Amino acid sequence: MADDMGSTVPRRQLGRTLRDLRTEAGITLDAAAEALECSRQKVWRIESGLGSVRGVDVRAMCELYGARSDLTRALMAVAAETKAKGWWHAYGDAIPDWFELYVGLESAACRIRRYDEALIPGLLQTRGYALAVYQHRSEVTEEERERLVQVRIQRQSLLTRRLPAAPQMDIVISEGALLRIVGDRPTMAEQLRHLLNVGGRDNVRLRVLPLSVGLHRGVEAGTFVMLEFPLGNRATPEPPVIYSESWTGALYLDRPEEFAAYEKVWTSLEQLAFDEGQSRHLINKIIGEVHHG
Repeated sequence: MADDMGSTVPRRQLGRTLRDLRTEAGITLDAAAEALECSRQKVWRIESGLGSVRGVDVRAMCELYGARSDLTRALMAVAAETKAKGWWHAYGDAIPDWFELYVGLESAACRIRRYDEALIPGLLQTRGYALAVYQHRSEVTEEERERLVQVRIQRQSLLTRRLPAAPQMDIVISEGALLRIVGDRPTMAEQLRHLLNVGGRDNVRLRVLPLSVGLHRGVEAGTFVMLEFPLGNRATPEPPVIYSESWTGALYLDRPEEFAAYEKVWTSLEQLAFDEGQSRHLINKIIGEVHHG
């Protein structure tokens, strides 16, 4: 049944945003239902992401909650996407950049596992490294670059927040990503030291996959993120999601068999990666080489 309505990912994000707007407006579920002339159950179902949503309902809710017109348009675009099968394959420009589907999922997750093949992941990037990544994109203006870096740095508070509790984060990074000089040598040395600091936190496990292991499943799978969500006040937790970026869009996979396939990839990476102590040792060794290279 659920598969006929497209992926659950955009519906959940839409529901979460509408719930936040209602809460910010100080409107109870009952008051919203009364104003919208529908049942409390219907509003709750929309907020919980349980089923496709009509654009007309989204518009009425946005008007009631006093949402900005650009946000209203974006949410209506998401409502249209929830009806399309396979929307998640690459939504490209359908949804404005500032309506970040992934960031919403990331901030709601209680466990994040990710494998990075080519670059240091955004949540662990220093300002200098992030700037160098965006500097490489000639089509981005100076102003846009600054905004993108700012957003990336703000996202990092996720790892240190108190409420809700910061997620447990397990990261496996290919040694190749540590050896690739992004920016200049001092920028790279600072980035690697930052990795050691973040890896020292209780909720973060950082491990390096050495190049000496040769070809492995991660090379074929490429960079991916596995997100799992807390039960909250639900009877069943939101289904876990695999997120994988491409140059033109992103893939959100939330069918049980898809998640199970990536679990297998993750297990094989865990078996091949250095443990945390060996990983720290290798990062320190690379810092030395970057300094004297």
